[in-house]
Amino acid sequence: MSRRCEICNKGVISGSQVSHSVIHTKRKWAPNLKRVKAIVNGTPSTIHVCTRCLRSGKVQRAI
Repeated sequence: MSRRCEICNKGVISGSQVSHSVIHTKRKWAPNLKRVKAIVNGTPSTIHVCTRCLRSGKVQRAI
């Protein structure tokens, strides 16, 4: 599974974690993805969607 939202294309970003003593270490931030059964092109299918797209109503869920 690629860590990417299939609606907004949000993915993993990388950067530096900075400690109290200003030591920089590399780390990654992954999006909060959920596996959801949704209507895609008129048919229900399972897709990976970030929680922001779910909350904003960009996805029509299949029940």
